[in-house]
Amino acid sequence: MPLIDKPLAELKKYRGLNPRPTNFDAYWRESLAELDALDPQITLIPNKTIKPAHAECFDLWFTGVGGARIHAKYLRPKSAANASETHPALLQFHGYSGNSGDWADKLNFVHEGFCVAALDVRGQGGQSEDVGGVKGNTLQGQIIRGLDDPDAKKLLFRAIFLDTALLARVVMSLPEIDATRVGAMGASQGGALTLACAALEPRIKRAASIFPFLCDYQRVWEMDQAKDAYQELRNYFRSFDPRHENEKNVFEKLGYIDCQHLAPRIKAEVLMLTGLMDTICPPSTQFAAYNKIKSKKRMIVYPDFGHEGLPGSGDALFEFFRDL
Repeated sequence: MPLIDKPLAELKKYRGLNPRPTNFDAYWRESLAELDALDPQITLIPNKTIKPAHAECFDLWFTGVGGARIHAKYLRPKSAANASETHPALLQFHGYSGNSGDWADKLNFVHEGFCVAALDVRGQGGQSEDVGGVKGNTLQGQIIRGLDDPDAKKLLFRAIFLDTALLARVVMSLPEIDATRVGAMGASQGGALTLACAALEPRIKRAASIFPFLCDYQRVWEMDQAKDAYQELRNYFRSFDPRHENEKNVFEKLGYIDCQHLAPRIKAEVLMLTGLMDTICPPSTQFAAYNKIKSKKRMIVYPDFGHEGLPGSGDALFEFFRDL
């Protein structure tokens, strides 16, 4: 078969290329301490957009780092409001530039007794706030947002990663939720945020990540795949470092928000789905994260598929989470 990356045998051993900052652990320890100090100011507002027979729909709002008000769609079985039993929950994360999607596409899990919370990533296509406040360029992309700020904690994806962990905490705090039965899932950017969420909130029980984005940036660059979702890396160098005089520092700083470096923190059981013809998020970048996960894990490989719908993936995810 044709190859756009390493052979599968090599992918299974690949450990990543992008540098890990020396203070990586301290960076995230301090970031989580900042999260601990927040008052999330949780608000649940009934949403009447649709009226399913067996579910209640809410606009869930909470306050994240930097004071941004973050939005998620929250659905629960109607029986959850007054029942003495608690329910499992599923967190859903969307692709780059998108939003939390329709209410209706979450009802399959609600019908199975799950409460579902789907995040709107700040600064993208949903309702969550982007409060800004970084120095340096903000041109065409969120990976590079904050890259030129002297404070590495101004990287926008740091805030977004923390939003995923805070969403998990908020959902786990709701009286109808069994905090020991919470899962997370998503594809592309959503797959990356699933890994970040599970890494930063160790109570996540299961995590399903489909062709995750935001992994091994330097590998993307050296494969000449800084296009499509990663186009902003090329734009950054062309506009702000055309001679690549600062290239080493750029990739080291991006290492703070590289999911392969967060992956060893994950305690959840992980299911990852990968297409070996993926030119958007190259397979080696995904394996860089997968190979560093120490918890129970399983990879489903699609040899002939890229960054696209993967046949049977919906059923596989449904079965993966159902017995929560």
